[in-house]
Amino acid sequence: MPDIFRDIFLAFVRVHLLHHAAEGPIYGLEMIQELARHGYDMSPGTLYPILHSMEEAGYLASEQQTVQGKIRKYYYITEEGRKALMLLRPKVRELVNEVLHEETVDKFERTDGA
Repeated sequence: MPDIFRDIFLAFVRVHLLHHAAEGPIYGLEMIQELARHGYDMSPGTLYPILHSMEEAGYLASEQQTVQGKIRKYYYITEEGRKALMLLRPKVRELVNEVLHEETVDKFERTDGA
């Protein structure tokens, strides 16, 4: 069971990264903090390979900038990334709505005596 949870979680992380990159440049530590805000504990050893793979796939592009004397790598969404996000949003919405609707129906049926 943990493998399926991890696989699904990481898929949602990828969509979440595209979402934030569409709003503006992102960087790794910022996204680790953003995910922590949602209750997810993600290590740099998990997040950075995801960012790199999304860059290699053409969904993100990166640029290094010096911030307070340190080099920081910012990631930007590409046109391919925008297209992917546009296709993913309705699919994610449809699946989540269906799953949450089923949960509501299940609860209703249990309290209804069905």
